[in-house]
Amino acid sequence: MKTLKRAAAVTASVVLLGSVAAATGGTAVAAPAAACKASLASINSAGDWNVTDVDGTKPPTSASGTPVHLFPAGTAKIASRWNWGPDPAGSSYTGFVVLGSTLNQSVYSYSETTGQWDHRLTKIADGWDKFTMVEESFVSSTRNARYGLRNDGVLFRWTSGWNTVASAPGFAGVKAMTLISQTASYDTFLATTKAGVLQTIRIPTTAPLKPVVKTVRGSTWQGFETLVADKCGTGTLLTAIDRDTNSAYVYSIGHATGTTTPITNLGKLSTSFADPVYSRFSTDDDLPLAGE
Repeated sequence: MKTLKRAAAVTASVVLLGSVAAATGGTAVAAPAAACKASLASINSAGDWNVTDVDGTKPPTSASGTPVHLFPAGTAKIASRWNWGPDPAGSSYTGFVVLGSTLNQSVYSYSETTGQWDHRLTKIADGWDKFTMVEESFVSSTRNARYGLRNDGVLFRWTSGWNTVASAPGFAGVKAMTLISQTASYDTFLATTKAGVLQTIRIPTTAPLKPVVKTVRGSTWQGFETLVADKCGTGTLLTAIDRDTNSAYVYSIGHATGTTTPITNLGKLSTSFADPVYSRFSTDDDLPLAGE
């Protein structure tokens, strides 16, 4: 279990090094693909949680940690990003996960005093078997939003914890989406559609909820059912998973500007990505995503 804690610390240092590499160039461009890394958290069919690190080299490479059994087998459906950070007792991994039809907050914590690990699940709400996405965007103590996409195409945003909700219809065609940008005034998701479109969905913090959709590519992206994005300078390192073949491809994507957005296909990862649930793994040291 201590291996996971050390791995999280290493991941944090890697992200910081990548951020420095992106900043030293002096211009607001995406960092070179070789300098960018991503971390994916996953839950397999047995209920084991794990972290896989992806290097944005060409071809890309990946390495996985040691699985930890946290959830009942076969129950995990979707999950938000998982975040590691210190707490008063030691450190913890925190995320939202849908088990069956119930949305829960999962906290897996390590006590420096006892040397023991503890896993706590707190129920948030029922009815989440109808949702295909859950995500949290945390920019600061004053800017926090949680998102969910329901299978009828209604996109929800919760603020003030889960207390204030807003929604917008019109997203029934979305196949997969992942957060790529966090600012004081908006969050942006990158999404694929059933028709093959790759698009950005910008969600201003203002009310009512009025997402702004822009096409990035007009076709050929329908094969990916899962997207996981991480920061790559002012762009994005995207891991796109094809569940029909359990294969994953890595893309270096520049700062999103609609159809002029530069995209480089770095290649296919050599390992199988067969777990039912994938999402981003982050740490308290990570800078906000800046992909749009």
